[in-house]
Amino acid sequence: MKVCIIGNSLTSLTLAKALVNKEIFVDIFYKNKNINLDKTRTIGLSKSNINFFINNISNINKILWPIKKIKIFSENSGNDELIRFEEKNTYLFSIMNNYKIYNQLNSELNKIKYYKAKKDISFKKLINLDYNLIINCDPNHLITKKFFFKKFEKKYNSLAFTTIINHKKKTFNNIATQIFTKKGPIAFLPISNDKTSIVYSLKLEAGEKNIDINKLINKFNPNFEITKINKISKFKLNSFNLRKYYKSNILAFGDLLHKLHPLAGQGFNMSVRDIKKLLDVIDKKIELGLPLDQNVCIEFQNRTRSENFVFSEGIDFIYEYFNSKNKFKNNVIDTSIKFIGKNKYINNYFKRVADIGLQN
Repeated sequence: MKVCIIGNSLTSLTLAKALVNKEIFVDIFYKNKNINLDKTRTIGLSKSNINFFINNISNINKILWPIKKIKIFSENSGNDELIRFEEKNTYLFSIMNNYKIYNQLNSELNKIKYYKAKKDISFKKLINLDYNLIINCDPNHLITKKFFFKKFEKKYNSLAFTTIINHKKKTFNNIATQIFTKKGPIAFLPISNDKTSIVYSLKLEAGEKNIDINKLINKFNPNFEITKINKISKFKLNSFNLRKYYKSNILAFGDLLHKLHPLAGQGFNMSVRDIKKLLDVIDKKIELGLPLDQNVCIEFQNRTRSENFVFSEGIDFIYEYFNSKNKFKNNVIDTSIKFIGKNKYINNYFKRVADIGLQN
């Protein structure tokens, strides 16, 4: 059995490692072998996904930083938290640097005989090669433009700013803080006792160009004694869900299937859950002695598409719900959020969905 993966993104390498661990031959086709890794970007990975990752893909324990509490505020609430999520005697999720997990996977893959990285070739040559499955993770590839362009899309008219701040060492820097400001949510995500990652999703006003992110970070800084704000990166925000996941034996994957607002940190978590479900489909085919072909794509779509759509819409609803408070001059939204947060059943449900998704 032989699988082709197009693109050498983090999701591509994660999927490739999961497949070669099952002794499936994988070729990755790339446009640029040495991609420019943004060291300001971090990933939040849920507890169940961490367990799956370690057991089925790679041992990432050394690059994880556990988060034990999440505190949510609004700009108007001050130090009065709206919601708190926590688990006694354990952690909720962990944060890691994108470039660290990428480099680890890349290094491990290059040592495995089932894996090869190859320079990209033309679409015509590619489809004539003898691959059981072609999995496309590259949004700029011709295959994407040819087959995977129909989607449900929403533009937020916002920019996401990411950076890492250095600050005086804290003994236990394991509380994530999210503040819903009038201009959008800002998250402070610890990655060590003296470093914290920041993601600020900033809604743009008409004609607004010059934004002093450093000033805003200092304004909403919860309690860090900041010594340095590192390089700031930015990217446009939108969300979408692909209408159809496959064409023949070609399967779209990763960010081609779904893209979310980053406020809940669920983008890569969704891709890891998709990998788990794809592996389940592949395992059953192998167990029954059936080939890996278009039916894998069909079954994967049937198992994931509606669930992914509902989950994505739920993230968008949370964003719009918090954002709607800016349209009111009273504290009705804050009060309702506090009520929801104090209900242990609703609180536990949100924690469960954030951990495992919308699984039964």
